[in-house]
Amino acid sequence: MADVQKNPEQVVIGEESGHVRLITLNRPRQLNVISSGVVVLLAELLEKWEKDDDVELIIIKGNGRAFSAGGDLKMFYEGKKYDDYCLEVVYRMYWLCYHIHTYKKIQVGLVHGICMGGGASLIVPAKFSLVSEKTVFAVPEASFGFHTDCSFSYILSRLPGHLGEFLALTGARLNGKEMIAAGLATHFVPTEKFTELEKRLLDVNSGDEHAVRKVVEEFSIEVHPDKESILNKLSVIDKCFAEDSVEDIIKSFETEALYEGNGWIAPLLKSMKCFSPTGLKITLRSVRLGREQTLGECLKKEFRLTMNLLRSVISSDPYEGIRSISIDKDNSPKWNPSMLAEVTDEKLDLVFKPFSEELELQIPAEGDTHRWSGKYEDSSYPSLMKAKQANKINHHN
Repeated sequence: MADVQKNPEQVVIGEESGHVRLITLNRPRQLNVISSGVVVLLAELLEKWEKDDDVELIIIKGNGRAFSAGGDLKMFYEGKKYDDYCLEVVYRMYWLCYHIHTYKKIQVGLVHGICMGGGASLIVPAKFSLVSEKTVFAVPEASFGFHTDCSFSYILSRLPGHLGEFLALTGARLNGKEMIAAGLATHFVPTEKFTELEKRLLDVNSGDEHAVRKVVEEFSIEVHPDKESILNKLSVIDKCFAEDSVEDIIKSFETEALYEGNGWIAPLLKSMKCFSPTGLKITLRSVRLGREQTLGECLKKEFRLTMNLLRSVISSDPYEGIRSISIDKDNSPKWNPSMLAEVTDEKLDLVFKPFSEELELQIPAEGDTHRWSGKYEDSSYPSLMKAKQANKINHHN
């Protein structure tokens, strides 16, 4: 197998084998979190390979015990010192999410471990997303003052009933069996079979969907959620998470917790009450809006929300949340505002308000022949950032 990137220290390793291309996320010590370098390399490889008629199948996996734990939170925290420091990586990530969802070649995701947030966005849309008994999925963004992003306002809003709101607002974890049942993965493969399965896919040397499916199904086994799984509690989840507001959802959940056999609710309620009020309210509105939005509309909305949160338009909770779990690690965030009632609809309207057209995420229109247009460098942002920098220099002079 030939390496596209020769450096073994590269954060993303691309390899070629006949008609197959293999992507390995290569930050094992950091649980393969997604940095700006990861986003740039993934976008470059996927664009190059989609345009290459010789490429038929893409395999993506993670090195170490995680597939990917999501975005690089320390990168975002460092960015608070600078004006729009993370704008480029955010823009590129959402643009990349669009192309992963609409990719023209067959993709196979091998998900053997932790798979959260932005990391999960790389594999959930794949034609074949393979999980194991070691896979752990979650969308925990609301817990640290952020929102469900990287296309998950689109994905979660299309799950059965109100499971999407439940996962987004509680940060509840799903195992591989539960991901299959929820429709977030396609096949369950025991971990010890992953290496042989990968080799067989390379030997198939084809993107023929039938041929790939035949190999995948040879290694996969039928599974069902365990008896105690939250997926067996969907009637309660649907009842509570259909409520109109976060406050009403919590009240309904508290009521259900009083009934015999509902002990599973208490730890989830405790977690929710510790989460950022701003993160919870933005997340609920975003997922609810997602039900009526296209993929492109969801991504444009998520781009606005992310930038407005990083700009602390209504709250600095994301920075406080990251500080508490990744920097000081005291797990004692001081949310501002601290009460759900203080996060008013008027405040939410500010972060959901559309940008002027030239500042929106530029996603190609459906059927657009310029499929890979709209990159960061093609947007209005590079020139605007240069102008901002020039103004700062002139001001200091």
